[in-house]
Amino acid sequence: MKKLTTKKSIILYGCSGLGINMLNMIVGSYLCSALLVGGFIDHVEHWTYLNRDLVIAAVWATLIVIAKIVDGLIDLPLSHFVDNLNSKWGKRKTAIVIGWIPTVISYVLFLVPLEPTAGILNTVWFGLLLMLFYTSYTLTMITYYATFSEVTDQHGIVLLSNTKSVCDVVYFSLSFALVPVFVNMGINIRFVALMFLPLTLTMLIPMFLLKEDGAAEEKTTVTLKKPKFKDSLAFTLTDKPYIRWLCTLFVMNVGLQLFLSGINEYFSTAGVNMTFVMASCFAPVPLTILLYNKVVRKYGLGVAYRYVLLVYSIGMSLMGLSNFIPNGLLLPFAILCSLIVSFAIGSFFSVTYMVPSRCAALRRETTDGTATSMYFAVQGLFEGASAGIASGWILVALKQTGGVPFLTVIVAAFCMAAFVMSFFLPKIITSIGKGED
Repeated sequence: MKKLTTKKSIILYGCSGLGINMLNMIVGSYLCSALLVGGFIDHVEHWTYLNRDLVIAAVWATLIVIAKIVDGLIDLPLSHFVDNLNSKWGKRKTAIVIGWIPTVISYVLFLVPLEPTAGILNTVWFGLLLMLFYTSYTLTMITYYATFSEVTDQHGIVLLSNTKSVCDVVYFSLSFALVPVFVNMGINIRFVALMFLPLTLTMLIPMFLLKEDGAAEEKTTVTLKKPKFKDSLAFTLTDKPYIRWLCTLFVMNVGLQLFLSGINEYFSTAGVNMTFVMASCFAPVPLTILLYNKVVRKYGLGVAYRYVLLVYSIGMSLMGLSNFIPNGLLLPFAILCSLIVSFAIGSFFSVTYMVPSRCAALRRETTDGTATSMYFAVQGLFEGASAGIASGWILVALKQTGGVPFLTVIVAAFCMAAFVMSFFLPKIITSIGKGED
């Protein structure tokens, strides 16, 4: 594969995932919630599809959990498929197209209920579409990420990764700041979702920038001996430091995903303008990550991770007091809480790349095994399961029982539990990044 040689092309390539990431955010944070009216107070007719329940709550909650687990489990076989794909058009571009098309189709179909009532037909329909969406989305993105080390050198990867991080902030900001603006203008969430659909065309950027030699390239590729699936899985699951990290990550991610998937319901019940609040959450993230990186270099990942967990818990706990603040002070108070949260939220994503990479590297130094991809796959499974529990069982239960006003307090409780668990992480994890420039 030919390398990207100019900064302009590398930056453009780093923007490729912006649109499809935006679709994933809208599905998880808005469309899944829009199938049930519980938890919404203001503009219910616009936040929901038809201003009524369209799925059976208990079954739907379980299907969300199953879909998230499938999303985590599917990473490894899809990675194997991508790495072993032969195509005269180039395996990376072919795999992106194979994933991108059903992602778009399932996204559009998710906006169409089969019946106007909460029946089993609708529930199963949306559950199957959710699984198809997550599977095809995962195929698209793991193929895209697999090209990072192929399209540029180690210096270019830094620029490429930084560009991707900025795009992550952009789509988070668009999702949580701009979507509520359209809904409050009286545009139904289904039409808002369609407004962002053209952004997915950014995923076609690799079609023009990737220069693969197709089948000829496959003939010259050195074939490496790969461990069997069961050996890789056993290799990873016997890494005790890594398992302790996964347990901590699982608890933290329940809190984080509960915030991301239920924040629109929370602000609806609290009577707060979500646009200003979420802009305050995400706009400062590039600067707050710089502070986080300084803490990592000086004290190591352990101290930095505890710092962001504590800050996030404080911000969420304070936000839980919104129902007791006078209306005139409510918005400034919520913005202050969001600014506190911003010092942590961006760092939660970066840490998930550092730990599995370090654990896999250290394991290779002491054994003959190699299972780097399995470390990420197993972590994806834990993240998928925790996200399913958060956006499925917990959020649906809060919506059905009127417990949405307590959402941020529950988020803070999970993050504080992870904060306590982080003190038991081994030194090989807590020392990551210390003294590195």
